[in-house]
Amino acid sequence: MTQNRKLFEEIDERSGNTQDSSTETSSVREEFWLCIWLWTLLVSLVSLILVGGWTRLTDSGLSIVEWKPITGMIPPLNSEGWITEFEKYKSIPEFKLVNFAISMEEFKFIYWWEWGHRQLARFIGLLWLVGFFIFWIRKQIPERWTFYFFGIGSLGALQAFLGWWMVSSGLDGQVVDVFSYRLAIHLTMAF
Repeated sequence: MTQNRKLFEEIDERSGNTQDSSTETSSVREEFWLCIWLWTLLVSLVSLILVGGWTRLTDSGLSIVEWKPITGMIPPLNSEGWITEFEKYKSIPEFKLVNFAISMEEFKFIYWWEWGHRQLARFIGLLWLVGFFIFWIRKQIPERWTFYFFGIGSLGALQAFLGWWMVSSGLDGQVVDVFSYRLAIHLTMAF
């Protein structure tokens, strides 16, 4: 094997015979959209890591004290909703010991960073799910790669769980921030 091989070269090798130009064009088109999907996932993931880092730097990570994967997509829509979320935040050690003088406007700032981080993660999960099922149903995923692409989604789901596991450590009263080892696991998993 002295030549460099393309990632999806095995698509062409399955048939074992030469392809006509229409099949070749179709294969290139399928490969193109698969690559676009993977690159979009990668760029989105890098963005998520950056937003997560900024969420950490602004101490925004504990502003949402519940893990609601579906209903958590909807932020507070009125002043009552904001007051309710702020009251929940007031019950955790970070507020009581560090941010006890925080205003509603300051709370909204940190809330929006954490909410944005979670929304971007949900978007990436949806992007993976839709792309995976479209390519899987159309049989456009190379045979031996289905497991790897499914693994990408599984790692994403694990990362979501680790994110909540990390956040929950800052809510139980033992520390005012999250446990550093949980933060390190969450970040390492993201990379």
